[in-house]
Amino acid sequence: MTKIDRREFLKQGGILVATTTVFPLASFAKGSNNKVRFGLCTDSHYADRPFKGTRYYKDAIAKMQEFVQTMNDEAVDFVMHLGDFKDEDPKQNPTDTLRYLQRIEKEYAQFEGARYHCIGNHDVDSISKSSFLAHIQNTGIDNNRSYYAFDKGGYHFVVLDANYDKQGKDHFFAAGSDWQDTNIPKEQLDWLQQDLAQTQLPTIVFCHHPLFAFYRGGNKYHINNFKAVQRILENSKQVVAVLQGHVHQESHQQINQIHYITRLGMVDYKGLENNSFSIVSIEDGMLYLKGYKRATAQQKYSISYGK
Repeated sequence: MTKIDRREFLKQGGILVATTTVFPLASFAKGSNNKVRFGLCTDSHYADRPFKGTRYYKDAIAKMQEFVQTMNDEAVDFVMHLGDFKDEDPKQNPTDTLRYLQRIEKEYAQFEGARYHCIGNHDVDSISKSSFLAHIQNTGIDNNRSYYAFDKGGYHFVVLDANYDKQGKDHFFAAGSDWQDTNIPKEQLDWLQQDLAQTQLPTIVFCHHPLFAFYRGGNKYHINNFKAVQRILENSKQVVAVLQGHVHQESHQQINQIHYITRLGMVDYKGLENNSFSIVSIEDGMLYLKGYKRATAQQKYSISYGK
């Protein structure tokens, strides 16, 4: 059963339409009154460059402004960007690329609360990972941390970074990294296992790249060692969902009682009428995913939680 909640209001000359999906969570924190709501967007790909294919890079500023204004109006607890925050232009000049990052971060920073980022492959194109991290803010997190965790509203949240090659070296595409060679290194796997062992809270994981097999057009979009990550998530018995970007497509898989969900890219198609973002709410053992504009509803699934 899918619960549809439509709300229409005039925003910057366009109609903002929301659809809601309900994911019931079985065996979930019995008697808990915990509640959390957060804004979610991905793949804004901002750059000052002409459109290419479906990607309207310049439109990302107005789309981010709409996302932030909506999240402020809704007074969500925090916002999360799932990666590919910015892009580069055909000249691939690091100075210009850094300027694009600073411009989109300025808009994202207008959110009146905590904000967080995942790192996407386009975030480490003509600027390094360390440069990217130095020019963004993850609230309460050290600037040098590309993967991290935090608690909010009685829930635990984990952010992963798969922008590493098989040897565990940071991706940097200007130096020849392969965007399809994505990995969670051993050091991060060890950290993840320890982090999950230390929490009793139901947990949501964020990652730019899919943590399940995803191929399209002869290309590989998933993390090479996703099965190792899945085992850690499953063994913890705390993880209820994984939210991902990268593929610019809505998809869902339920694997051993964990939901793996990907979201549409904000950059695709022209104008605010083609924006795409969501609000995720968890309350009374239910996970609600409300999609705006192009974002559509998922189906209903049961999840078990608890050690």
